[in-house]
Amino acid sequence: MPVRAAAGEDVAAVTETIDQGEWAMSSPIAGIGIGWRPEISGLVSELPGLGFTEVIAESVGDATVEILRELAVPVIPHGIRLSLGGAEPVTAERIDVLARAATALDSPLVSEHLAFVRADGLEAGHLLPVPRTRASLNVLVDNIRRTMDRLPVPFAVENIATLFDWPDDEFSEGEFIAEIVERTDALLLLDVANVYACARNRGTDPARDLARLPIERVAYCHVAGGHDAGELYHDTHCAAVPDEVLDLVSRAAAAGAPAFMLERDGDYPPARELLTELDAIAIAASADRITVGSRWWADA
Repeated sequence: MPVRAAAGEDVAAVTETIDQGEWAMSSPIAGIGIGWRPEISGLVSELPGLGFTEVIAESVGDATVEILRELAVPVIPHGIRLSLGGAEPVTAERIDVLARAATALDSPLVSEHLAFVRADGLEAGHLLPVPRTRASLNVLVDNIRRTMDRLPVPFAVENIATLFDWPDDEFSEGEFIAEIVERTDALLLLDVANVYACARNRGTDPARDLARLPIERVAYCHVAGGHDAGELYHDTHCAAVPDEVLDLVSRAAAAGAPAFMLERDGDYPPARELLTELDAIAIAASADRITVGSRWWADA
């Protein structure tokens, strides 16, 4: 059974004797979750059987902490501004944003993206893909290690959605990510929607791309919908999860991924539609994981 840290429980007591690899096998994150956003906070607070939630780390303040702790489920701070793939070393100040959020929320882990968001002091305002070269890999490894050294809990890194690959790539994405987690002992936040988006834009097989990732290192998974623009697929988090992504959920669950989380960041539909999406994710992950969704709200 997964080890769970209850709200208010000392997370260190749960994780201090478990290395990152063992942690992935006995994860305190399990079941079905949804990303916490102010626009849907009321819905999230009333979901029966919610397995966990995630909050943007840079948005965590005292009021948010109070609301999230009342959910009595594990809460994962998710960073968007570290710029792990940037040539400049990640700063202690930015790492400490994640560390403070994790401490305030008694979080079992924190997560960030395998991307860069700034260069030469300029902020892109977007997650940008890192060239999959040996030099970039070494930069990522150094920044991830620097981050992990300052965090009080385990750290998971996320594969991002891209519209293009750099022409000087030396690794496939699966090779690149596998070496990163091997060299750093980090966990993987597997975004199956991003796997699908990248496969669409590269013209590759998403199931085959998924199979090449280090599933044994997965802490939890993101699931989301996007926008099909014809030649390109945009990971928008503003649409229903497509069947192709639900297929990847099933494949990841069969390979041992312990938890799946719906991301929604705009164009919020009526509550019943969000609940139906949670049902669809739970069913794709396997029947015994159905803990939230519209079936619980038949009389709502």
